[in-house]
Amino acid sequence: MNTTLSTRTFTRALLVPSLLAACGSPPEAACPTVPVPAASAAPVAVVATAPSAVPLPVVPAPPPEPAGPDLIIVSVTNSASFARTKESITLTLDELEKVAPSLELRKTLVFDAAGTPVLSQVAATSAGADPSELIFQADFIAGETKSFRLRAGERKLAPTSAYQVYGRFVRERHDDFAWENDLVAHRMYGPDLETTKKEPLVSSGIDVWAKRVPRLLVNEWYMTDDYHQDHGDGADFYSVGKTRGCGGDGLWVKDKLSVSRNFTTSRVIANGPIRLIFELDYAPWDAGGVKVGETKRITLDAGSFFNRFESTFSTKKALPVAIGVAKHPGNAEVFDSGTESLRVWEPADGKNGNYGCAVMLPPGSSGAEKQTDDNYLLVTSSKPGEPLRYFAGSTWDRAGHVTSADAWGETVRKFAARLAWPLKVALVAGPGATPAPTPTPAPKAP
Repeated sequence: MNTTLSTRTFTRALLVPSLLAACGSPPEAACPTVPVPAASAAPVAVVATAPSAVPLPVVPAPPPEPAGPDLIIVSVTNSASFARTKESITLTLDELEKVAPSLELRKTLVFDAAGTPVLSQVAATSAGADPSELIFQADFIAGETKSFRLRAGERKLAPTSAYQVYGRFVRERHDDFAWENDLVAHRMYGPDLETTKKEPLVSSGIDVWAKRVPRLLVNEWYMTDDYHQDHGDGADFYSVGKTRGCGGDGLWVKDKLSVSRNFTTSRVIANGPIRLIFELDYAPWDAGGVKVGETKRITLDAGSFFNRFESTFSTKKALPVAIGVAKHPGNAEVFDSGTESLRVWEPADGKNGNYGCAVMLPPGSSGAEKQTDDNYLLVTSSKPGEPLRYFAGSTWDRAGHVTSADAWGETVRKFAARLAWPLKVALVAGPGATPAPTPTPAPKAP
């Protein structure tokens, strides 16, 4: 029996092969583009035979390759009094080569203590550079130590089902940059939106997309152009406008907020399966008589409500930076000096549950609470030429992870505790490591 498939179901089947396509702006010629029907296009009807739904293709994980002996034994300890889930462990090439000089990062696999392969990612830290970090994740109970083994072997491309982060430049939607993980989704606005005839917007605020499923949705939502209604996966109910949204920054000059226009260029540095890293550039703007440009680096790991932001300002003068959260009707703001954080809990538009948003400074930093007509602000100091690091996170109660204002406050406090009590990592050479060559002593002078 023939049946008509919904646009959304058909979309999911089409998008799986494109999830790994990552482009900055402008896209490189080699980057495949994702076709998106215009907003006015009629719904696509596709005739298929029963069953009436097209399941997501299941891509099996490749069988583990034979691996050599242990190059490095990695001991990771959670010395805190609380449990941690999906905690990222990042090992740099420099520290790995000190223990195993012959190690090749592109040919390094991670195994747990029982010899089971662990999903891992090799990533660069700047655009166009060779990979210099090895990343994997693990869960820990309080006080637990786990052991992992690094072995040489052929790295296989992870199946699409293993990818838990994704981000890309969206030329087909007025130059957005959109990104997500299994818990949260966001976007920021590019140059074309400033001049579009329909609803132009100049804003460097951060939008929040509410999602209630762990799978990646960015491509699907843009393709269907129907992400303002919740069809069971989530939607975009958040209103940014010219506010800071959830974590946008600006300069605090003479007790006034000075902000940039939309980003001008973007580049993706790492795109999963565990960690996403990308950068956005902002053209110089006038901040109280000082011309200031900004490059914003954003890192999002799987399993985290919080993005890590690193903003570098092109100025020789230290200026106060304000990190903001939009004021919306009904939101309740809390400034917590103990965690150097500011958070809100607020109703989503259209009786669609509640949002939580929070911004936080790293341990050891200090900030002051300020306000404008449209924003709650956390103001801190910056150093010329050095990145200012902060964190911004969000949640939606209908996703079922954080369901109340009190629970959101506890989530923010737990994240601050994880930052204050990082995992302890120790590396020991394994039997497969080749020791560094012993330097030949210089001959003695006659």
